Amino acid sequence: MKRFLLIIFIVFSAVLAQAQSRASLQEPVAVLRFYPNPAVSFVNFEFEKAYDQGYSIQIFNVLGRKMYQASNLSQRTNISLTDFTRGIYVYQLFDRNGKMVESRKFQVSK
Repeated sequence: MKRFLLIIFIVFSAVLAQAQSRASLQEPVAVLRFYPNPAVSFVNFEFEKAYDQGYSIQIFNVLGRKMYQASNLSQRTNISLTDFTRGIYVYQLFDRNGKMVESRKFQVSK
């Protein structure tokens, strides 16, 4: 009986560990949805979840140069890409406390 309980315990522990590792590998839920990607003349940013005023965004090129910055984003924000060249860009979204909430990349193809 002790062996049986030990085997059940080991199997249960392995299943639980596997489930926890899968949960930790899942990608975090995005706060912003952006499109189109790749973009040519503009890129739209829309909040996925309940919108809370006070968010700010910064966009950087691959060299780390800040290309765009805006505060107090609206539910939907459209950014013109006229000053952007072809390449990969990274946006960083900050909450009202200055904590980075999300950072993702998008492509500009002109």
